[in-house]
Amino acid sequence: MQIEVVIQECAFKAVRSSGAGGQHVNKVSSKIELTFDVKNSKGLSAVEKFRIQKKIPSKLTKDGLLLLQCSESRSQHKNKELVIKRFVVLLKSGIVIPKKRIKTKIPKSVIRKRLKNKNLRAQLKQNRKKPNLD
Repeated sequence: MQIEVVIQECAFKAVRSSGAGGQHVNKVSSKIELTFDVKNSKGLSAVEKFRIQKKIPSKLTKDGLLLLQCSESRSQHKNKELVIKRFVVLLKSGIVIPKKRIKTKIPKSVIRKRLKNKNLRAQLKQNRKKPNLD
């Protein structure tokens, strides 16, 4: 993945933030929307595109566009930086190939120790009972 190429392919749009606020909120577009076309990207290989589409389908539209928003800060520039960081992290996590789990055999000493402790606990509980006087 070529991060610089991928970031250049992103489209940014400044929008008014939602929610409560004063006069400042009503006139300033500080929320940033990032749009990225996964299918037509030149910075991603075909395998990477496939992995991203399979791993993060909730963030993609039907057309294969990745949509991210950020309105945490009052600054448009800060929101743009934040959304780019999130975008890069999201892409990297979508591309990562998980390691295959290798089954390991439980050592016999561990099994013996567990059964011994289990037996000791059972005996301790048996000793707590009232004695049978028959």
